[in-house]
Amino acid sequence: MTQRSRLAVLLAAVLLLGAVGAAAVLRAADRSGSRDREQAGGPAVHAGSVSLRPGTGRRLLVRNLAWGPHRDEIASVPTDRPRGPRTASGVTCLRFHAAAGTAICLQAVHGALEDTYRAVVLDARLHELHRFPAAGIPTRARVSPSGHRVAWTVFVSGDSYAGTNFSTRTAIVDTRTWAIDDNLERYAVIQDGRPYHASDINVWGVTFADDTRFYATLATGGRTYLVRGDATARTLTTLHRNVECPSLSPDGTRIAYKKRAPGASPDAPWRLYVLDLRTMAETATAEHRNIDDQALWADDATLVYALPGDYGSDLWTVPANGSGAARRLMTSAVAPAYVR
Repeated sequence: MTQRSRLAVLLAAVLLLGAVGAAAVLRAADRSGSRDREQAGGPAVHAGSVSLRPGTGRRLLVRNLAWGPHRDEIASVPTDRPRGPRTASGVTCLRFHAAAGTAICLQAVHGALEDTYRAVVLDARLHELHRFPAAGIPTRARVSPSGHRVAWTVFVSGDSYAGTNFSTRTAIVDTRTWAIDDNLERYAVIQDGRPYHASDINVWGVTFADDTRFYATLATGGRTYLVRGDATARTLTTLHRNVECPSLSPDGTRIAYKKRAPGASPDAPWRLYVLDLRTMAETATAEHRNIDDQALWADDATLVYALPGDYGSDLWTVPANGSGAARRLMTSAVAPAYVR
């Protein structure tokens, strides 16, 4: 091959790579722009006032995932019309929960080189009260029934619970004093009635009973446990094995959770169960698909949880007693919270 031929081949290769790169940029720009355009057939979303204050009836708040100008904003719908028009608050969150006029909003802060994250406590009008830096990618958030405590979990390394190569950090804040327990792994662990010490302890997925007692998942030695936490004594006591992302029922008697099912794929290992805290009897729900979420109790009989959907996630419901069948509640939504 002559030098002129080699130059011609090189020029052609450069032009081809340039065309491929330009096409990729245009495709990415078009997809990014489409997030800001409403999708035909999607839920109606409009800007408006969203409040946690009583007097407006029971409402369901979610992170809206419908493509359009209000994607990722916290939006509100009446609980009796969950597929109706959504009122978007203008507040964006990756994870969200609310109770008793207090909300916790986990946000990304987009930087030039990398994103950082923060936990923002909001009042009943969704105005910021206080913020804390978060150590990693947000994954779970909860508010206590009184609104006096908030908790969140982030991935410090890894971004999935499915494998073993991840680490989380869980914090609890007292919203009356802004005192923070920024790492629950420092709590004393009691296993089978005896103190337990290990270097691989990992804690995530808080659900509150009151302002002192809570439940969470503790992982150690390749196993997961439901633990009862005491914020005053700073202890975590193991109660039951193979429990992840617990959620306490409104009456305080049961825990909804995801359980690793025998024989399930390592990439889709979890099924949704309910645990009776008095008898420790387990009930499998009628949802047989893989669940990677911290389920929410809509009431004492019904669970709400997220499953993958066309635009990120959809919300589904299923009876807590193992009867019935799963049904879709809302499309393009995640991180639900019921407020009165």
